[in-house]
Amino acid sequence: MRSTRPSFTARRERGARRGATSRLAAVALVSALALTATACESGDDTNADGQASASASAAGDGKIRIPDDIKDRLKEHGIDLDKWRNGAWKNWDRDDWLREAKDFVNPIIKGLWNPDRMRDADDPDRGVDDSDLSDDQGVTDPEPAPVRAKAVPPSYHANAPEAGKVFFDSPEGTMVCSATVVQDPAHPGKSNLVWTAGHCVHAGKKGGWYRNLAFVPSYNDSGLSTEKIQSATKEQVAPYGVWWADWAQTSDQWIEQGGASGGDGASYDFAVIHVTPEEGNGGKSLEETVGSALPVDFKAPAVGKIQNLTATGYPAAPPYDGQTLYRCQDKPGRLSLNASDPTMYRIGCTMTGGSSGGGWVATGADGKPALVSNTSIGPVTSGWLAGPRLGEVAKGVYDAVSKKYAAAN
Repeated sequence: MRSTRPSFTARRERGARRGATSRLAAVALVSALALTATACESGDDTNADGQASASASAAGDGKIRIPDDIKDRLKEHGIDLDKWRNGAWKNWDRDDWLREAKDFVNPIIKGLWNPDRMRDADDPDRGVDDSDLSDDQGVTDPEPAPVRAKAVPPSYHANAPEAGKVFFDSPEGTMVCSATVVQDPAHPGKSNLVWTAGHCVHAGKKGGWYRNLAFVPSYNDSGLSTEKIQSATKEQVAPYGVWWADWAQTSDQWIEQGGASGGDGASYDFAVIHVTPEEGNGGKSLEETVGSALPVDFKAPAVGKIQNLTATGYPAAPPYDGQTLYRCQDKPGRLSLNASDPTMYRIGCTMTGGSSGGGWVATGADGKPALVSNTSIGPVTSGWLAGPRLGEVAKGVYDAVSKKYAAAN
């Protein structure tokens, strides 16, 4: 989430934040909103529909497979792909930070996301002071009462199988967001699509694509304590594997307007990632591996017609530590940051940074759960979260990623 100043600052000291100076921005992940609720934590080291996208791939042997047109583009920025996997991705030069949709690349670096890096990733806080909202135009309902986030009972796979964490590298260090496995209309029952926030893949108007973007479903599935997870194995931390983004897409509005603080671009703060397993997975898709994927409702009912929304994520700023999955349930109200932008959903929730990008689920027209939004922003002091309404622009992003891989097996 975001704010006039970052709302999830506790984890920043560990390392890194998304910022705006970077070179070779190819990875893909959180631009981290700080409003309050969704953040990441740091540790170490377009098309006609109004969308922006980027791609990259790697073969099962670990060798980089980059389309020739992207290779040529990267050469223009002085990027040597042969050096990327040996640490060149750590060079962040603002003038060379890849920003355009077509520039996204995300070669697999096997073993990069080990338990230590995942545990120490920071939240990309994007918080807003409540004073930022005083001049809002449009329809804004009274601020909701805080709803205390409740821990999801382990195993997470049994209780929230679509939920997971997105990891990435920014100029300020390793970062983390939350995300959701969603259905792919081009591959029923075999989806490799993940829904998250736009600020979890791209830094917005002052930056470019994040790097080393990967998704870990059911992170810390057994709910190990903070003490025990310090010595946890990769199998315990990532029981369903590490899935690298070979394509990431967000809205043009986020790229052009989004920022690290305040509410700029929040109404269009969503992204879709297509993933591939780091290790061989027997040809099974992400959906087949976790056993579930949520449909996305781009015609969600008006605020007054939704009785309850459930937001899920891994809050990383105090009093949380980012290792446990939480959720909040509340009846949504309306939040307008700009009269020219779509009004957002807002719920009471005490989740903090790190929960950014996590899915908001409501009952669809068929009576079954459907994703209708994602955590985008929240106040510096926490207490509520806001997420975008998913309309035509969001559907355009989703459809474009689905169609890109429609011919894949």
